[in-house]
Amino acid sequence: MSVIYLLISISVVVSISFFIAFVRAVRSGQYDDDYTPSVRMLFDDELKEETPKQENKDK
Repeated sequence: MSVIYLLISISVVVSISFFIAFVRAVRSGQYDDDYTPSVRMLFDDELKEETPKQENKDK
């Protein structure tokens, strides 16, 4: 039975250490997206449908 307590405590320590590593990675910007903004500018030129201009009847 004491082995179970030992394994539980080890697993808790390992999970806490992985959580701390994950939080450090997120704060350091490791998961920031650097690729998409540079590619997004290539696809910004969408075709816009031109509406016919209404001519003034007063002229």
